[in-house]
Amino acid sequence: MSVIYFLLVLSVLVLGHELGHYLAARMSGVKAEEFGYGFPPRAVGFARRAGKWVRVKRHESHTFSGTIWSLNWLPLGGFVRLKGEQGEDATSPDSFLSKGPWTRLWILSAGVLMNVLMAWFIFTTGYVIGVPAQTDNLPPGAEVRDAKIQITDVVAESAAAKGNVQPGDFLIALNHEPTTDIQATRERLLSLTSSTGTMTLTIEHEKQVRDLVVEPAYIASLQRPGLGIAMMNTGIVRLPIHQAILQGFMTTVYDAWFILSSFGGLIHDLVTQRHITADVSGPVGIAVITGKVVQQGIWPLAQFAALLSINLAIVNFLPIPALDGGRALFVGIEALRRRRADPRFEAFCHQIGFITLLILVGFVTIHDVRTYGGAIWLGLKNIIGIS
Repeated sequence: MSVIYFLLVLSVLVLGHELGHYLAARMSGVKAEEFGYGFPPRAVGFARRAGKWVRVKRHESHTFSGTIWSLNWLPLGGFVRLKGEQGEDATSPDSFLSKGPWTRLWILSAGVLMNVLMAWFIFTTGYVIGVPAQTDNLPPGAEVRDAKIQITDVVAESAAAKGNVQPGDFLIALNHEPTTDIQATRERLLSLTSSTGTMTLTIEHEKQVRDLVVEPAYIASLQRPGLGIAMMNTGIVRLPIHQAILQGFMTTVYDAWFILSSFGGLIHDLVTQRHITADVSGPVGIAVITGKVVQQGIWPLAQFAALLSINLAIVNFLPIPALDGGRALFVGIEALRRRRADPRFEAFCHQIGFITLLILVGFVTIHDVRTYGGAIWLGLKNIIGIS
């Protein structure tokens, strides 16, 4: 099931990305020869001929004045094929290459823009319906229900860590008295830490509630005994539509900055330490993570999809040949030089970039299999019924 959910999420995000390219191309007068779900070989295709929808043969492509809409055998997203994109028909008025550099930059960047808009839409919809969020500093008019105190961090080797308290858990009660106000809870914790040996925490983890008896231990960073947890006020937050749009935008910007910072950290580790210290997941790892997120509910899955959409936008616009960002880089250089690069040289660069990306995906996939091999094997056993 993890693979199915992963393919569904990936398909929506990639098709949205390609729809951005398609709409920008059509707005710019460029013909889209084919818009496909999945990757070739083609399973079935349809196009309009003489005002009627007709079925397109497997290898048929250039005999239609409109766009071929196709389903393909490899269900890994989709693609849009623009006229003249590979260097042919450069002089035709509806060709990609016949357009000026700024128009081509717009078409190349429209897929990234669509992914950002999809994430913005998901976050905005969530705030309109009501989603789990931090309740501090909310704008006027915000509605909050099911308010709780959430644990955001746990110090390693602390009393809380030894009791298997995890970030994301909720602190429901302290010595069997409900906790609602975070400031009052902090004061009670400080008082109990200095006056008693043990205390009882009521912890909610993935909707399961348990009592945990802990004894505060000395924490070097605080220079005093403590539980070793950081907390914040959370609840189901619902915003008016105009505020939801703004908050959705701010969440999109924040997450994009966080992802960009993470990429910067990866590059820094690679340059300075000759290896990557952070966890990096490829398609296999993301599929496993998707399966875990699905178990948490619809909103966590939607939020995960929004993060993947932002991630897809950023990765796709990196200045690497074969990606949209690499193609945009060549167009940008052309605009500055006012002279188009040799098509053969550009095609060679994109081929090298594509091969490099395939090799990188291969290495990441091997890492994923080593990391998630147990979960993958368990899933396969459940599918084929092995006990």
